[in-house]
Amino acid sequence: MSKFKEYSLSKSLDSNIEMIKKIFNNNDDTLIIRSFQNQHNNSLKCCIFFIEGMVNNEIINENIILPIVETSIPSIKSNFIEYLQYQVIVSNNLQKTDSIDQLIEAVISGNTILFAENSLEAIIIDTKGWQSRAIEEPIVERVLRGPREGFTECIMVNLALIRRKLRTSDLKFEFTTLGERTNTKACICYIEGLANEKILKELHKRLESISIDGVLDVNYINELVSDSPLSPFETTGSTERPDIIAAKLLEGRIALVLDGTPVVMTVPYLFIEYFQSNEDYYLNYYFASIGRVLRIFGFIASISIPAVYLSLVAFHQEMIPTPLIMSIYAARQGVPFPTAIELIVLLITFEILREAGTRMPSYIGQALSIVGALVLGSSAVEARLVSAPIVIVVGLSGITGLMIPKIKSVSVTMRFIFLFLSSLLGLYGYIFGMSALLIHLFSIRSFGVPYMSNLTSLHLQELKDTTIRSPWWYMKDRPGSLSKNLRRTSRGQRQ
Repeated sequence: MSKFKEYSLSKSLDSNIEMIKKIFNNNDDTLIIRSFQNQHNNSLKCCIFFIEGMVNNEIINENIILPIVETSIPSIKSNFIEYLQYQVIVSNNLQKTDSIDQLIEAVISGNTILFAENSLEAIIIDTKGWQSRAIEEPIVERVLRGPREGFTECIMVNLALIRRKLRTSDLKFEFTTLGERTNTKACICYIEGLANEKILKELHKRLESISIDGVLDVNYINELVSDSPLSPFETTGSTERPDIIAAKLLEGRIALVLDGTPVVMTVPYLFIEYFQSNEDYYLNYYFASIGRVLRIFGFIASISIPAVYLSLVAFHQEMIPTPLIMSIYAARQGVPFPTAIELIVLLITFEILREAGTRMPSYIGQALSIVGALVLGSSAVEARLVSAPIVIVVGLSGITGLMIPKIKSVSVTMRFIFLFLSSLLGLYGYIFGMSALLIHLFSIRSFGVPYMSNLTSLHLQELKDTTIRSPWWYMKDRPGSLSKNLRRTSRGQRQ
């Protein structure tokens, strides 16, 4: 539905100028209005509108104003705007229209609109030229080996980075607009012939159903299109690296690029992707497999160590060797709080230190984390507020949780839930919690794809890139749950 249906273009240039001023009321500081006329024919009057700071002034001055002012234009009684479009204005991207909605959208997107006397149409000229951040390696996704490029906040730059990785005509871009007030440009990227059409249609359907004032980051979209919005586990992926997006598109996934953010969303997203790294495919497959197994073990250890320790110390002392239990109880002499309270307080303190270190400037954050952990930990033990084994348990749990930043929030949530259950029922509470976690994981779907599909598949090909990373010559098929074209190019593969 048109937002400006009460407005329409007229042949009077002054009327059109007043109309634009009325629409952009109280924007005099940013909306630039420039009227001019041809020096050889004073009856040929024009006016351009653009927003300061969003355009390239050189393009406007040299490709629009200068040609119209200096070109010897004959007296044209009709189709003057068409004459300007085809023979005067120097631009590789312009459009003639009489739609007020298109004209307003063009101005707020960084383009310039041109009105002419005695014309019921206007020209939209691409003059975008705002400042953008340079292409650099993402801070949170650094690698020792591999490409160093990262996405920026400009959607066209991001699409160009993807196109450079996938030089095929099958790579498709479908644009849409999200946010009723922000009108944020978004682009759906996929490889035709590889992407599952059902998933693509489902993504279109969910995006069309979004009703929200503004979309500033892909997490807005994630929460609105997620299959399980109340689950702590993500059902859509995100990354700032073009090489990761290219690899996922080659597996049949679909990417959503949003203007104004360097983070790109991918669907579907499976549980095993938490533990996969793009660096796995740039290193030897033996070393990459060991690293992936360590990440999986680190996640299990992060959510389990405090709960298991509490269960053994408080409920199942008979399962601990006698010398160890004697050492633990000797360390607890003089500590006034129960083990459960010690664990909860220290875990919360650890999260406070981690959050403070993350938000502070890097040169302060590192010192704060190290000094805070050492000073507070040793001081708490010396003051007999907590026992030394508790500090070790919390430290191990926190460090293993930091091995996988993408699953950090899930680790923290599960750690406290398991700790609470273990404080009530001991190891039985931990087992019940782990069983509920597995049931939950097997019940989740991401755009119709089972969350644990690769890990539970009976096809050997789909298991070759899960807990371990097999050599490329063994991974001959794409994941069957993602792509309709299973066979990878077999040229050059070992038999």
